[in-house]
Amino acid sequence: MTLSPERAPAAGTRRLTRTLYGSAFCDEFVLLYPVYALLFSDTGLSVWQMSSLFAVWSLTSVVLEVPSGAWADAVSRRLLLVLGPLLTAAGFALWVLVPSYGTFALGFVLWGAGGALGSGALEALVYDELDRAGVADRYARVMGRARAVGITATMTAMGLAGPVFAWGGYEAVGAASVLVCLAGAVVATRFPEHRKPSTDGDRWSATLRAGLAEARTDRSVRGALLLVPAVTAVWGALDEYTPLLARDTGVAQETVPWLLLVIWAGATAGSLLAGAAERLTTTGFAALLTGSALALAVGAAAGTPVALVLVALAFGGFQLATVLADARLQERIEDTGRATLTSVAGLGTELGTLATYGAYAVAATATGHGTAFALSAVPYLLTALLLATAARTTAAAARARPRSRRFPS
Repeated sequence: MTLSPERAPAAGTRRLTRTLYGSAFCDEFVLLYPVYALLFSDTGLSVWQMSSLFAVWSLTSVVLEVPSGAWADAVSRRLLLVLGPLLTAAGFALWVLVPSYGTFALGFVLWGAGGALGSGALEALVYDELDRAGVADRYARVMGRARAVGITATMTAMGLAGPVFAWGGYEAVGAASVLVCLAGAVVATRFPEHRKPSTDGDRWSATLRAGLAEARTDRSVRGALLLVPAVTAVWGALDEYTPLLARDTGVAQETVPWLLLVIWAGATAGSLLAGAAERLTTTGFAALLTGSALALAVGAAAGTPVALVLVALAFGGFQLATVLADARLQERIEDTGRATLTSVAGLGTELGTLATYGAYAVAATATGHGTAFALSAVPYLLTALLLATAARTTAAAARARPRSRRFPS
């Protein structure tokens, strides 16, 4: 049966969203996530060596983030989404088959490269395909659901990693992780892509220059670009320390995973609210950050298990703000440089995350995890203040504009 013009976009959108949700699940349903630090330790690595591996991972992402985004604007974005999981699968296979410091480092390089290939390319492909179907206004809702699927996959992997590890050790969780990455590559081949990549050999560098020029010359693009790392970097880094915060509330070690599930349930809820909140004004966005920051500060400083519900609310707010900030960026940039500028925002997030790691280490060493979490609310309060000030300035300028037309100087 031939699809009518009205039904064809709807069918294409369903294929896009189903593929996106399947890809998001495969990206995060990795049983190695909860145990790879144990693998490093059991191989004989010191804490310093493990920290250096994390640095290799972050630096790989920093170096490749923007070039990979420009590449995604020059070639097929779907191709990069297929290649990314294959690189990650190769890295995980090396870890399990030949465990050593060198192969761990190489695995992190492959994992970082795979993540960089998808960063920017995914957001650009999804937005352009929704825009083609005339439903670009659904972007925040669709991406929010995809992030919720990813978080659910992570929590499911956390629950299954223990039994699978008890049954087959690192080989079993490693094999499962490789297989799910391969499945993710297969799923990515189903992404619809109607945009035609350029055949110009100089397109890669030209795309990069054009994308950066747009950020320099368009104030609204520049503001949206800066908002993404301002919202994402700090709470993304705090994720690594939530087990320590939960343990410091005085609960038994076996209770910690349950408290983490509460926190990530909050983040999942934030993702699912993106559709309802996508028309939030700048003032409303500032209020969202302020409320989330205060919930984080109070919940973390209280030092009790019950107060972690406030931390869960904060993570939900930050997750919602992350999705909305990405949606605002996509709305403001041109199609040709979409993946490039999304990757520039990703680079800012990576650098902000690295800075947060350093600041958190200093604060937690001096004051403890609860206080360090509470202090992490300060950047969000400052961002909210800047947004509220900008909203008032814009409103004042809009009110003054008619008067200036009536009374020219």
